[in-house]
Parts: sequence; structure tokens; C-alpha cells
Amino acid sequence: MIKISFKQGTVLIKGNVRVPNSIWDERSGSFRAPAMYYADIVNYLKQSGIDFEDSVLELLPCPDLAAAYEASGKKLKLRDYQAEALIAWGENDRRGVLVLPTGSGKTLTGIRAIASCNTPALVIVPTLDLLEQWKKELKEAFSMEIGKLGGGEKNILPITVSTYDSAYIHAETLGNSFGLIIFDEVHHLPAAGYRSIAEFSAAPFRLGLTATYEREDGLHTELNRLVGGKVYEKKVSELAGGHLAPYTIKRVTVVLTGEEQEEYGQNYSVFLDYLRKTGMIMRGPQDFQKLVMKSGRDPEARKALLARNRARDLAFNSDSKIEKLKEILEQHREDRVFIFTEHNRLVHRISNTFLIPAITYRTPSKERNSILEKFRQGRYRAVVTSKVLDEGIDVPEANIGIIASGTGSKRAYVQRLGRILRKKEGKEAILYEIVAEETTETGTAKRRKEAFSSRRGSTESGSTESSGRKIEKVEEKNAKAKTREAGKIIPKSKKGGPHANI
Repeated sequence: MIKISFKQGTVLIKGNVRVPNSIWDERSGSFRAPAMYYADIVNYLKQSGIDFEDSVLELLPCPDLAAAYEASGKKLKLRDYQAEALIAWGENDRRGVLVLPTGSGKTLTGIRAIASCNTPALVIVPTLDLLEQWKKELKEAFSMEIGKLGGGEKNILPITVSTYDSAYIHAETLGNSFGLIIFDEVHHLPAAGYRSIAEFSAAPFRLGLTATYEREDGLHTELNRLVGGKVYEKKVSELAGGHLAPYTIKRVTVVLTGEEQEEYGQNYSVFLDYLRKTGMIMRGPQDFQKLVMKSGRDPEARKALLARNRARDLAFNSDSKIEKLKEILEQHREDRVFIFTEHNRLVHRISNTFLIPAITYRTPSKERNSILEKFRQGRYRAVVTSKVLDEGIDVPEANIGIIASGTGSKRAYVQRLGRILRKKEGKEAILYEIVAEETTETGTAKRRKEAFSSRRGSTESGSTESSGRKIEKVEEKNAKAKTREAGKIIPKSKKGGPHANI
């Protein structure tokens, strides 16, 4: 008789049978496989006609979750795409990733998955803000106490919400306690540490939720193995104007001041000279990482990297951007505005210049929640932030987004757009991008736009789709003339050149 059991994130197979994905373990005298292959092991043994004794899952005692959901009075009707998504997930043996835009109701979709599986469920989220949001909505949906793992608490219940960090720490002990595991913002999961959460879990049912499936490092391909791959997707353009607010994207270019142009040119030339001298070509993040590694042992590489960073810092923090931001804020005095930057330096400058509350990773949770609540109430009309609000906030009142600086990341771009797309009666959203002309920011914005356009089917300047989405490019008057008048030569990125993707 074959016996299978759970031990420290693995399945032990006692008996003279080697199942797929297992290896021989001398210490235990048995074959051993990562717990994530539990369902495959059971299917293999059944299909092979091999008798076995299964003690892998030791599920937490659990009430009838389907009945609890029905009795709560909080059951909401699924939108058509949510129902389609759950059907696609169910047809894939209740495994896989649903790609749905921010504001489209991913949490409700997850709640319905829990009710339909009717088994202990672990929900994993990237932030404490999301942990509290999920916990609140789950408590309302099932009228029961919800467990919490994270933020200094460890209370494991039939439905538990955990941060990725805490789930990683306790993966070996919790791996056989839940039948369903939900990964919110699942694009975090393929990270080197976090992936062990999925690998050490025997949960036969797995659901990933995200608005941004792809990762710049390509590791999203790991989701096929860890969760079950993408089984359903809805694009922003398909829901805008209907289930999401209609929106317009406006790209605004500004010109560096004469002093900034000179300093930018000097610094960026140092960087380009190094690339030409060494023959290095920057095609993407991997090539740039090589330069970073090289800078640790090569003084010239370090000098070039620091010069490049100073040039980018000038482009990100230009005085011209502050002036343009002032114009946009004056234009939207009656609106609720989120201002996004790449680094905290610009956050604090904007906050101090316009007396706008700021949220960074250093902002205490209590203060952050207070700022967002006052924003919802209209006591604050604008908030400036770096990357900490890219995920995990629900503020339907926000209708204007301004990207004052950013990278070429499609994921960050989609997340920031998503912050202003939550549906509200009469709402029309606008996302501004302020880009420093004649700097590498132009190429960055172009890559961001191309990545978004190719995926979302966007159209060029000024045209409007039936979805209610509109894209415009707004050039500052005489921008080119101002550059010429300054008499400065700014290195330009040529297609296919050594710095085309920086």
C-alpha cells in the first residue's frame, strides 16, 4: 500500500512507486515531491490503478461557506465578465489566473470562488492595506470572523488573509491546511522568495488575480507552474465607459531650463561615451543590470552610472515640470487628483511647493489612512505619492491622475491608470503624463505607451474609441524653439542606438 503524507512543504510517498516530479530522499527513505504537485500525484495514482492511503491534507475545520455566503445577505450579482472568468477558471480544474482591470471587482470574483469551492481558503495580498480591505469584505460576505496573518498578528481561521511576506515565513506549516489559495496581485508571486508559497502548498484549487500579468523580467511564465497560467483576461478598453469610468490620456511635454539642459548634456555624454568605448548596448533591464554589476569593480563604469543617474534626476525633477504641474492643478481645482512620481525627492518637492499631503513608504499606516480618508471626504483635493499607492487602494473619488515621473514599466503605468478608473456616477477620468523633452524620458514614455497600446488596442492622438477611452498628445508651445534658443546640444536617442532602451 502506497502512503502519501505532508511534511514541511513536501509530499512524502512511502512505497515502491516513483510518481512524477518526485525524487528519492535518503533521510526519509521515500520519494519526495513539492507539495504543489499533490493533485497531480493523486491523479497519477488513481489513473495507474495503484491503491494508496492519503493523509496529505489536514484542512481546518470549516463551516459550510456556500451556505454562509447565501445567508449573509451580501450576495452580489456577478457582472457578465466576472461570471465568464469564474467559468473559465472552473473549466481549468479551478486553477489559473484571471486578468481583470483595477476597479473591475477582482475581490468579489475571489469571494465567489471561495463560496463555490466551499473549502478553507487562504488569501494572500502584497500590502497591509489590501489585507485590511480583503478582511473587511470577507467578513461582510460570510458573516464570520476572518483570520489574519501579518502586521504582527497570527490568527489562522477557515478563511484567512495573509501578506506575501507572512505567508512565505509560514509556508511549510500552513501548506496542507487550506483547499483553496488565492493570490491577489499574483504578479508578485514569481519573485524568488514568494514562489515557495505556492510550491509548499498542497491546495488543489488555486486562483491568481491581477490587472498586470506580465513582468519585465519575464518571470510571469512561472505562473503556469505555480498557479495554472492565464485562463481569462479583460482589457481596460473593453470595460471603460461601461463598468469602468471613461478616460482620456494626455501626454504633455516640457523643456528643461537652459541650466538644466547644460548639466543634463554634460552628464549624459559621460554615460554615452562609456557605452561607445566599451561597446555596451542597452536593450533592456538585463543589460542595465550588467552595467550595475560592472560598476562594483570598474571605476569608469561607476562614473558612467552615476552620471546617467544625475541626468535622469534632472529630467525627473525639472523646474519646468513644477510649472506645468501648477497649470494642471489650477485647471482641475474642483477635481480629486493623484500625483505619481518615481522617487521620493520629487514627492517632497511637490508637497512643499503646493502644500499637498504626501504618502511614501515611510508614511505610517495610521497617517496614510487618515490622508486617504480626508481625500475621499473632499477635505484634501490632491495627494502626491511615489510607488506605494500603485496597488491596494480603493478611492473611486479620484478622477485625475498625473504622472510627474516614471519608468517604462507597463505594469506601473496600468496600475496608476487604474487608480482613477473606479466607476462613479458622472465621472470622467484623465491621466496626464508630464515628460521632459529631449531627454531619455521621451523614450521611456514611448516604450510605456507602445507596451500599453499594443496590449490595449489604443489609438493615436485625439481619436476616441467606443469604450470611452481617448488619447491625446499635448505639446508645450514653442518647445523645440526654446531648445534651439538655449543653444545647448542634448544627446538624442537614435533608433537602435546604444542608449535606445535606457
